[in-house]
Amino acid sequence: MLTFAEKLAIIESFPELERKNVSLGRVNFQLKNSLSDKKNIVYHLHPNGNGYVFSGQLLGYEQDDKGMTNIRDFSAEELKKIIAEAIQSLTVVKQPPIAEQAIIGDQQEERWVNKAKDQLLLIYENEAWNIYFGLNLDATFDTYGEAEEFLREEGFHRV
Repeated sequence: MLTFAEKLAIIESFPELERKNVSLGRVNFQLKNSLSDKKNIVYHLHPNGNGYVFSGQLLGYEQDDKGMTNIRDFSAEELKKIIAEAIQSLTVVKQPPIAEQAIIGDQQEERWVNKAKDQLLLIYENEAWNIYFGLNLDATFDTYGEAEEFLREEGFHRV
């Protein structure tokens, strides 16, 4: 297991991340230019070596319900890899497939994902909030709040 100092050295080697000291000697690292409302890439890195990295949009990592992966037993290579992937997942603009572009057009849209990596698209169109699964309309709501509540109840979180 890497020490706290070794983990800090690896994390601080990513210039995109900004250190934020929190309580009990723990440290967070935030992504300044995140395209998402998600900013914490490294969460509660503790002097005992425990800590979490956001992996909510990544495949192949065990995650908690907040999309975080425990990095306590990660090697240096594993830690570098997950941090680089997390940064890329929150900074690279991904073009939707052509069929989805036809649905989205110029409308306001959000992507939501669950633990199984199923994606739903929430689009504001014709004065209603529509939820699409692929190209299929799944549900329609009068307000954003109703749509958001439905998505959260179904186990989805905003990407």
